[in-house]
Amino acid sequence: MADLITLTIDGRKLKVPAGTLVIEAAKQAGIEIPAFCYYEGFSLQAACRMCLVEVEKMPKLQPSCTLPAADGMVVHTESPKVADARKGMLEFLLTNHPLDCPVCDKGGECELQDMVFRYGAGESRFTEIKYHQDEKQWSPLVYYDPARCILCYRCVRVCDEGLGVGALGLTYRGVAAEITPSHGDHLECDECGWCIDVCPVGALTSGTYRYQSRPWEMNHTGTICTHCADGCKTTLSVRNGAIIRANNRDRSGYNGEFLCVKGRFGYDFVHSGERLQSPMIRKNGKLEPVSWSEALAAVATKFSEIKARGGKFGVIGSTRTTNEENYYLQKFARQGLGTASVDHHRTGDVPALIDALSGKTDALAAMADLYQAKAALVIGADLAQQHPLIAYQLRANYRHHKMAAYLVNPGASREEQYAKKSVHAPPGKEMEAVASLAGELKGHEDLVVIFGASLRGEGVRQLVSFGDTLGIPVKYVCLVDYSNSRGAMDMGLVPELLPGYRSVREAGMEPGLALDEMLAAKDLDALWAVGANPLESAELASSAAFVVVQDLFLTETARRAEVVLPAQSAYEKNGTVTSVTGEVQKLKAGAKVMGTKADLEIMGLIAKEMGLNLGIWSPDKVFEEIRRTVRGYNIPLPVVATGGAAQTTPVNGRVPAMPRPEHIRPSGDTLFTSGTLGRYSKRLSSVMEAPGELFKG
Repeated sequence: MADLITLTIDGRKLKVPAGTLVIEAAKQAGIEIPAFCYYEGFSLQAACRMCLVEVEKMPKLQPSCTLPAADGMVVHTESPKVADARKGMLEFLLTNHPLDCPVCDKGGECELQDMVFRYGAGESRFTEIKYHQDEKQWSPLVYYDPARCILCYRCVRVCDEGLGVGALGLTYRGVAAEITPSHGDHLECDECGWCIDVCPVGALTSGTYRYQSRPWEMNHTGTICTHCADGCKTTLSVRNGAIIRANNRDRSGYNGEFLCVKGRFGYDFVHSGERLQSPMIRKNGKLEPVSWSEALAAVATKFSEIKARGGKFGVIGSTRTTNEENYYLQKFARQGLGTASVDHHRTGDVPALIDALSGKTDALAAMADLYQAKAALVIGADLAQQHPLIAYQLRANYRHHKMAAYLVNPGASREEQYAKKSVHAPPGKEMEAVASLAGELKGHEDLVVIFGASLRGEGVRQLVSFGDTLGIPVKYVCLVDYSNSRGAMDMGLVPELLPGYRSVREAGMEPGLALDEMLAAKDLDALWAVGANPLESAELASSAAFVVVQDLFLTETARRAEVVLPAQSAYEKNGTVTSVTGEVQKLKAGAKVMGTKADLEIMGLIAKEMGLNLGIWSPDKVFEEIRRTVRGYNIPLPVVATGGAAQTTPVNGRVPAMPRPEHIRPSGDTLFTSGTLGRYSKRLSSVMEAPGELFKG
């Protein structure tokens, strides 16, 4: 830790590490120094001059955002000189700024508005006609009003430094200066919209939120993004049951304010016109809307009949349903239906990693470790496209701590911009390339290894054995694709394993059929797909199978079903999900869609109709059972309940039965695709970058 120095701010003596900026020292003491251009974690700009402070023995006011605290320094943040400087600065900014607060989307959240109320002059001395430029649309998601822009350069810095995209810059000079996309009149970028949220005024506005609402008219619900597995917290702003916007400006999750295009704009599938809002039963060859009671009774009756005659069930779970729903589903299948044929769309070999790490402690990396590690090795993953938060964490680590990054990929990725070494290796040759980096990797204090689905089974064991030879602490992340892919595996949605990576033989059962085998079984009597669409790219061999589907949309699998039950999305229900780094976080219901039910409630009602006693089907009760019975999930409940993330610790023994790695199928999604949900998000497909490509560099 840096040596502590003592300084005085507004008469208060403070001790801070040497080199701390005065603006940060004041913040730690609860003293606000206003600023527009300063943004924590990014390069210093000193462009707005709002943060000027008076420092004794210095002849001029100093910008506190670039001034390091020094021992014995005496700072005044509210002196008459400072107050006059702030008034003058705000008066200058308003010279050309349009006074259109009543119609500006930033109204009620505008930093300029707040500072003028608090620090500004009551009248302006400027009477000249304001210089005006017309608003511009850079993309379907981003609008720019040059007249409102105060040239703080926040948007330029988060795009360039935070994401490595560099889509924005400055053109012209003086009063005509404005922010401009690198391609002139349009954006070609990640379309993440972070530039909108960091803008302190209404210069950058959202194409989805424009003129929709005011912040005080909405309810704000913090939940977890339902797209990729990174587990970003997203705050849904909901009005009359409809999601109006999403952001995380309160920095309540481990992603801080970062969100990709899916987390910030890809929520529109919730209110798609194609959402299912009524149960349906096939009558005379056609799916017809029916009541919930009729649909549930039909499912329960048929399941009971098939079970009574010893029929063959197949149960396919989801990577986007909650831990509670996944746990209850496998319990229903094994205890209620008597089948071990339980599976889901697997996208990474987590069991192989857990098995290979047997006996080791602290070997699974948390999201925070990616920001602190001295070195990182990325194998078979285009992080910027597939895992944007992980990519952001590594880039921030490089900017702030000079982390050394090593890449082993089949093609170019954005991480090559700062990587110490990059090796292009074709599929199947990854470990040879990794071995060639051994000498360099040994020279670091610690290492985090991030690998995709190209390493599975024996390849994962070879990777861990390689890590053991380095002689340094090594942590691992096995990449999976969707929001609860890790949770689906932990909860036992595989034919060989019970929740907590225990063998199904402990329950007196033999491993059942894997997903592909269920679809290929000509004697399958019933297929129950919960939040899954297995028939999107496959055929069901059993023409007589009774198919039940719980989903949001009439997917390919739902069209084949005898009964379709409209389910809620992750944004409409409570529960927990587990991120790619094994961190459990809480979902909270925000939106409402009429006619739908949570998958957990649907399963509970079917169990009730069948006369099964599988326990209370409320999320809290099921999670209590998970904490008691699932290895690694006895996590601190207050941490999760209050919106934090708690990492599971399943690595304490061998995995007794290994799921077959040949059933792993990575989805290959990019920033602009997200499986079934992406198909029903018009915003993700509306931008010119969609659907994107992997390993473009």
